[in-house]
Amino acid sequence: MDANNKFHFHGNAILTKDDVDTDEIIPAIHTVNLDPKYLAQHCLEEIYPGFCEKVKPGDILIGGRNFGCGSSREQAPIAIKYTGISCVIAVSFSRLFYRNCINLAFPIMELPECADFHNGDEIDASYESGLIRNITQGKEYKVPSVSEFVLEVFKMGGLLEYVENKKGRREIVHKAVF
Repeated sequence: MDANNKFHFHGNAILTKDDVDTDEIIPAIHTVNLDPKYLAQHCLEEIYPGFCEKVKPGDILIGGRNFGCGSSREQAPIAIKYTGISCVIAVSFSRLFYRNCINLAFPIMELPECADFHNGDEIDASYESGLIRNITQGKEYKVPSVSEFVLEVFKMGGLLEYVENKKGRREIVHKAVF
């Protein structure tokens, strides 16, 4: 995998549980401050005290089922992103959380075998190809790659940037994120 590709991620696995909801990702009391660095300081603090201090840039968050359930707050993926987490790989995501991640150009990947991972495993993942490698365990997984439209949204920096760039062009009217 090309380590210089912005759709390639390399880091250590940090495991979470099933049903991590957006209130656990960023408690509501902290959502009045929209500074991403502030949000990151409080990311997952109620269920994993000291979480943001443990994250190293590039680390990959491994979730269980229904990651990001709860409210539709956009601050949840922002908080995770600004801790230094490069992407989230989970068994499944709440649809609202999934959509917010695409809108904010924050990579997420669904992988049914997340239970195979351990804290600290060295992981390589390619958002573009869908290849996930657990280097520590010598295992490879292939998930469906994202659509060209989603890649284009990511290349532009998010949905707002995409729409701004395409303003006045009819081509965006009929495209779907999924």
